[in-house]
Amino acid sequence: MPKRTVRDIAVQGKRVLVRVDFNVPYAPGTTRITDDSRIRAALPTLHFLLGQRARVVLCSHLGRPKGVQEELRLGPVATRLEELLGCRVKTASDCVGPEAESAVAHLSEGEVLLLENLRFHPEEEKNDPAFTRALAALADVYVNDAFGTAHRAHASTEGVAHYLPAVAGLLLQKEIEMLGEVLEDPARPLAALLGGAKVGDKMAVMESLVPRTDYLLVAGGMAAAFLKAQGKEVGKSLLEPGGPEMAGRIMKASKERGVKLRLPTDVVVAAELRADAEPSVVSVDHIPAAKMVLDIGPETRELFIGCLCLCRTIVWNGPVGVFEYPPFAEGTKAIAQALAGMAQRVATVVVGGGSTAEAVAELGLAEQMTHVSTGGGASLEFLEGKTLPGVAALLDK
Repeated sequence: MPKRTVRDIAVQGKRVLVRVDFNVPYAPGTTRITDDSRIRAALPTLHFLLGQRARVVLCSHLGRPKGVQEELRLGPVATRLEELLGCRVKTASDCVGPEAESAVAHLSEGEVLLLENLRFHPEEEKNDPAFTRALAALADVYVNDAFGTAHRAHASTEGVAHYLPAVAGLLLQKEIEMLGEVLEDPARPLAALLGGAKVGDKMAVMESLVPRTDYLLVAGGMAAAFLKAQGKEVGKSLLEPGGPEMAGRIMKASKERGVKLRLPTDVVVAAELRADAEPSVVSVDHIPAAKMVLDIGPETRELFIGCLCLCRTIVWNGPVGVFEYPPFAEGTKAIAQALAGMAQRVATVVVGGGSTAEAVAELGLAEQMTHVSTGGGASLEFLEGKTLPGVAALLDK
């Protein structure tokens, strides 16, 4: 069911509580933001609300604090948001209680306030009714623009929507539309490229996508489970319990459905996962017992890119190698560059969130993709066909 958005509700002069996802990475031991893409993703909604002279009250979490942790305060986020918005962003020392209430009371039309880290209160993740009511009391309207947390039934993502008129922000609307198009009405052929470390993390998504896709490409660490299911030796590669059996089920389902399943034919291996490791390229039929699979090889890159070039819709979730380490980043780099080119010419390319989005951003290719999701776990659950609590709680069109 389509959801009402911020464009479908009167917000002029009203206090609007906006759940954003400003869970941005900081450089280790500092408050320097290393990737502000999540802040930038919220700008269209914030510009719209400010154009309507709303009183904008932002709430977000940062990290996984146990109580109040000084290094996880949102001050640096407010500073960066000020730079991007070009206007002052006020802050509050808490997200509920007297300090938050006073800060909201002094907010004028067309001003922005960022509340303190929601997860300083354990009640946030528990969806505690009293905490939820206290948060809802700060506003007249609720806008959820945090797709990355929409799969969690927390106070600020699901609970508040039961106390205020609740609508989607422009980012959340875009996420739902782009991922929904992949599931419901994609231009064909449709390819799903899935990477990452563990087949168990992607099992439900693969089972959901097999009936929908024309090509299923598997890489990353979980490719080892598929190779093992084929009877190949995978050396010291990570194999989770039951991984080969799960892979075998996907292989069987793909064959029955006529889905073209493509696995690596050559891989980059090393004895250890280190930045100074000595990589080597081997056939998947000759993986040394003392080494582990850490990237796809050049032959596989060509195979995968050749398949993807035949498709008009492509979903990519999970790096094809351990891209954080230079010796094992070439596969992810090659795939990202090829997909960026396809997105500019002939295909709709949707990149899943999490580490895939980080890789694309790091390579400077995010703007060239059709859509880069801001939600890792949320995008996976959406593609599984699950109902996201933070979306379900919003008003229907």
